[in-house]
Amino acid sequence: MNNNNSSAESNSSMNTVGQLIGRFVVAAIILGITAFFTPGFSINNIWTLAISALVLTVMDYLIVKFTGLHAMAFGKGFVGFVLAVVILYATQFFVAGYTISWMAAIIGALIYGIIDYIMPGEQRM
Repeated sequence: MNNNNSSAESNSSMNTVGQLIGRFVVAAIILGITAFFTPGFSINNIWTLAISALVLTVMDYLIVKFTGLHAMAFGKGFVGFVLAVVILYATQFFVAGYTISWMAAIIGALIYGIIDYIMPGEQRM
């Protein structure tokens, strides 16, 4: 019986790691597309994009873990949209080479939400 519990815990932790890696990859792709189409939003290079996606993934994971709210522009209503804007904007304080204005964060959250909605699978920012 003890082996079954440890096996279930191991699978659960592997699923969590897999979900975080999936969120990271999707966040990097969507973030790059969003930065390209949003005026006032710039990411200097691929490493800045990767670090930004990592920061976005971690911030979203922590928000979901502690509040249960998802930062998504579509499907989660006004609260999800506001969280997406705040996370996009706050990331610039953690990542050098990532700059965004408030207006660009609002537009970026809309673009991010549209792309996230179109992409297959259940991925979140």
